[in-house]
Amino acid sequence: MFHAFSLYLSKFESTKTCRMSFFEEKNPEMDRYLETHASTEPEILKKLRKETYQKTTQPHMISGYQQGRLLTIISQMMQPKNILEIGTFTGYATLCLTTGLAKDGKITTLDVNEDLAYLPRKYFAESEYSNQINFKIQDAKEFLRETDEIFDLIFIDADKENYAEYFRLIKPKTKSGSVVLFDNVLWYGKVLEENPKQKSTLMIKELNDLISKDDDFENLILPLRDGVNFLRRK
Repeated sequence: MFHAFSLYLSKFESTKTCRMSFFEEKNPEMDRYLETHASTEPEILKKLRKETYQKTTQPHMISGYQQGRLLTIISQMMQPKNILEIGTFTGYATLCLTTGLAKDGKITTLDVNEDLAYLPRKYFAESEYSNQINFKIQDAKEFLRETDEIFDLIFIDADKENYAEYFRLIKPKTKSGSVVLFDNVLWYGKVLEENPKQKSTLMIKELNDLISKDDDFENLILPLRDGVNFLRRK
């Protein structure tokens, strides 16, 4: 499994269209070791990951194999009734999160890329959890301002420039025990820059600061792939 995807990664690295995560770049041997010692990837996710690398221009945006296992385990431990995902991309993380849904639970997943929507829709339809997936092409800030839903589990992997605003908007949509995960919070190591020039880096640093100072949450940044900020509402 790993060798097949190494070929895909090599192809995109050679054309400079693929940016690896900080951890993958700095210690690829350890990254391979971690991947080969994780639980087996379900067949539907193997197919989706392969097609993502074949048919999209930025396949590195997919939730990685290791991260997918993390999302799966968290969801299965929690058995949430209501999940929110901001940033569907091709639906890999969505399918991981669905595996722990309560029988009467649902996941709402949001994206704004209509051109790519055919791909997650294809795999959502194939999934055994298809009836529990609500895929919406809608701006996440708009959705959060309109909805009165409370979520048990929230996963955010979207436009980094809005990360701090997403945090402010999702907070009222959580309750005690709710879990929130923000992806890419190490941002290829750029969070260590004292005076970053990119707005995305500034916003991720602001997000991490906001979370660490918010007494309503307890959190830990996991150094998995490009960093996952793991929050629990007190």
